[in-house]
Amino acid sequence: MLKPLVKLYLFALMLFLSAQCFGQTKIDTTESVLVGGIKQVVTIQGEDRSKPLFLFITGGPGLPGIYDGNKLFTNELKKHFVVVQWDQRNCGQTLSLNPSPVKLTVQLFENDTHELVTSLLKQFHRPKLFLMGWSWGTVLGFYMAAKYPDLLYAYMAVSPIVYQLESERILIKELRQKAAEQKNLRAIRELAQVQVPFANPLQNYYDRKWLLLFNGESIGDSTEFKDYFTKNPEMMSLCRTADNTNLMVSLPEIKCPVYFFVGRKDHQTNYLLSEQYYKQVKAPKKELFWFEKSRHIIPISEPALMQNDVISKILPQLTEKETGH
Repeated sequence: MLKPLVKLYLFALMLFLSAQCFGQTKIDTTESVLVGGIKQVVTIQGEDRSKPLFLFITGGPGLPGIYDGNKLFTNELKKHFVVVQWDQRNCGQTLSLNPSPVKLTVQLFENDTHELVTSLLKQFHRPKLFLMGWSWGTVLGFYMAAKYPDLLYAYMAVSPIVYQLESERILIKELRQKAAEQKNLRAIRELAQVQVPFANPLQNYYDRKWLLLFNGESIGDSTEFKDYFTKNPEMMSLCRTADNTNLMVSLPEIKCPVYFFVGRKDHQTNYLLSEQYYKQVKAPKKELFWFEKSRHIIPISEPALMQNDVISKILPQLTEKETGH
């Protein structure tokens, strides 16, 4: 006869093992993955590792995708997905491990994205994942949706880059008008130097500086903000390449579900161009989510609403057969 305490211990052990086998298994790891011939760093987090994969590609280019502020707009997603965030080539922890040995191009980042997606799917034994891109990240996201829609349950474009050259033309006119209305002599002088397309990084800096200041936003350490534009020539060249793409011409159809997250006050990636493209693009499923209080940084300005749209409006549209849940 087993003593009562031994029985209790064995019963508790059985419960624990059952939970490990059949219940939720949390995942929270930082890994370096061989992508594009170099080590690239990702975080993989979720309350249940059996949930669908969700890759978030941040804005930039040249900005880390892994930082403490990410928790603000991923805390709820991690309850329903395994969320992957990524320090791209020459950014954050990936740059610390190994600078890119080759020249940075948009195609190089696109290839990295595809390789990372296939690596994640292989690692987790999944046929597809959910993909969300924000700003610069939408350049890479639209590439995946165009070339590899069969790898995506859905693509979510946040503050999308649709036809940035036209967006910049609209924006510089608006900024010059505000400068004139406010009789801001410094703004008038600096904005007068801006050409579209930008002829040099300093013009890009003046444009973004006055966009933020006229919106009443802070640029923090002004020297650091300026350096981002003027001391990252390779990254700025990526922007100039991406700016010339017009998705309304080059990508009239997307063969996976596609969702647009657009700030009603976004003049950086112009909200009207996003709406225009949404209306004309063909896709098996599509929807436009407006963020009335937001400009360009929806994940920061309205994180709860953004996550709620994903969890309560997008995820239910995909059947259990599609996602396995």
